[in-house]
Amino acid sequence: MAKLSFLENVDQMFDAAVSALGLSDDIASQIRGCNSVIQLRFPVQLNGKLEVFTGWRAVHSDHQLPVKGGIRYAPVVCQDEVEALAALMSYKCAVVDIPFGGAKGGLAIDPSKYSTEDLEKITRKFARELIKKAYLSPAENVPAPDMGTNEKTMAWIYDEYQNLRPDDINAMGCVTGKPKTLGGISFRTEATGKGVFFGIEYFLSKDELVREVKLTTGIEEKRIVVQGFGNVGYYSAFFLAEAGAKIVGIAEKDGFVYNDDGIDIKQAKIEFDERSSIRNVSNVKYQEDSRLGLEYACDILIPAALEGQITAENAPRIKAKLIAEAANGPITQEADKILLERGRGILPDIYLNAGGVTVSYFEWIKNLSHIRFGRMDKKQEEMRGIKIIEAFERVNKIKLPKDLKDQLQLSTDETDVIKSGLADTMRNALDNIIEAKEKYKTTDLRTAAYALAIEKIANYYTLVGH
Repeated sequence: MAKLSFLENVDQMFDAAVSALGLSDDIASQIRGCNSVIQLRFPVQLNGKLEVFTGWRAVHSDHQLPVKGGIRYAPVVCQDEVEALAALMSYKCAVVDIPFGGAKGGLAIDPSKYSTEDLEKITRKFARELIKKAYLSPAENVPAPDMGTNEKTMAWIYDEYQNLRPDDINAMGCVTGKPKTLGGISFRTEATGKGVFFGIEYFLSKDELVREVKLTTGIEEKRIVVQGFGNVGYYSAFFLAEAGAKIVGIAEKDGFVYNDDGIDIKQAKIEFDERSSIRNVSNVKYQEDSRLGLEYACDILIPAALEGQITAENAPRIKAKLIAEAANGPITQEADKILLERGRGILPDIYLNAGGVTVSYFEWIKNLSHIRFGRMDKKQEEMRGIKIIEAFERVNKIKLPKDLKDQLQLSTDETDVIKSGLADTMRNALDNIIEAKEKYKTTDLRTAAYALAIEKIANYYTLVGH
């Protein structure tokens, strides 16, 4: 049987949820495919010669505006991948109740082969092409960083938009994941990893879910392997280790390192970043075949790299009791079936890695409101804390210690607001997925999450008559 493409895998998971929902063919057909895709070929003068680049921007569903989705730079980027990722963004936003449609962009380029100056030229030209074709604006289409891009990339795109649309008062909201000095938001870099942490933490607090996969409640002492040691993989591991989990393995493209006594995540990241190599990490054992990391004995496996990493070939050898999808589409549809038949739990990508888009939403709100979080009420909160302390001391005729007073008088800052909002979002979404699982009698959380998302999007089309 021919290997399914990434988009075909997503579509088959969509079809399973549609079957559980009993959705009519016409509405299902409207939701299933991308509404529009643009391919752009453009030249850039680099080092005295002309290079031609190819990029894409796909809009899966614009039932909510703006549509939202990152832009990735990688040599393997293609239209199929961009369309699949755009679809996942639609479902992801719907699952966590973020009022965005789904989109995705990509440029077929290996960013490691270009200087910062060259990448800026390429990015600015790509941005101009997207803006001219109306595929980038704060009201309609808002990108963010993804694989191979970062806050600097977003700063270049924002500046290009502002130059071309100087009359747009909301120009700052044309991209998210920007530097804080350009309207970015606290905690955006850590957001997806923290969302992964909140999702796993909440899953492990649910007795019925934990029993199904033969785990115990609580994060402490759980053995965890992470595949991918970029921002998402690192911060997922960092927050879990901080809560008492034991990170026993890290897989990267150049190998797999492991230590059953636990890996010092902060030190491992410092050593990894020195040469962008997992070989550089100390106090671990090393295997050159990075795929062995997926099969290593652990409680929780976190694929945080690329799509299609767990397939029908290696799924029978996966030992983890819970696979937490921090990446987009790391498990193929065939592997999904095998894992479920083997009693493995799966926290699906359209739920678990939604921390990034959730905090992007907070940044977009901040940009459109033109005011930072906490500015209006920070002093009021501090004064409320002081009054509570004074009242407590007066009633009880005691003086509280200074360190306790200082804690009670603290007001929330932007990071506190974001963490609180992210935690609440992830917990509410998992509760809703569990309800959908019961409502539609699905056997797994992925089908339930898809059904939840599709139902919300279908309700929009039904209500407005599209």
